[in-house]
Amino acid sequence: MAVNLYDSAYALETAIRQSEEYTQLQQAYKEVNADPAAKQMFDKFRQIQMDLQQKQMMGQNISEQEVQQAQSTVGLVQQNEKIAQLMQAEQRMSMVIGELNKVIMKPLEDLYGKM
Repeated sequence: MAVNLYDSAYALETAIRQSEEYTQLQQAYKEVNADPAAKQMFDKFRQIQMDLQQKQMMGQNISEQEVQQAQSTVGLVQQNEKIAQLMQAEQRMSMVIGELNKVIMKPLEDLYGKM
């Protein structure tokens, strides 16, 4: 009997959405968005983060001023309890996704060896 990988993928999506980690992430995200000051701070942090990642991917140098701005913003963001909780929930969700990715990649690792 052939396995439809897409059916399995959609079942995994449903399981992720029902997981405690996702539910906590969703709740933390709602709380940040319900607080205008926290939302503005978080949006600024995300924009800085995306800008720096884009520069890195394009092979561009990141200036000392940009590094200082990012560090300053991270310091402010971590002082906000709602954002700190959101970031912790994001980290937990990221760990789950990483573990799932290991499981998904296992057949290829078995075939080709550790990559």
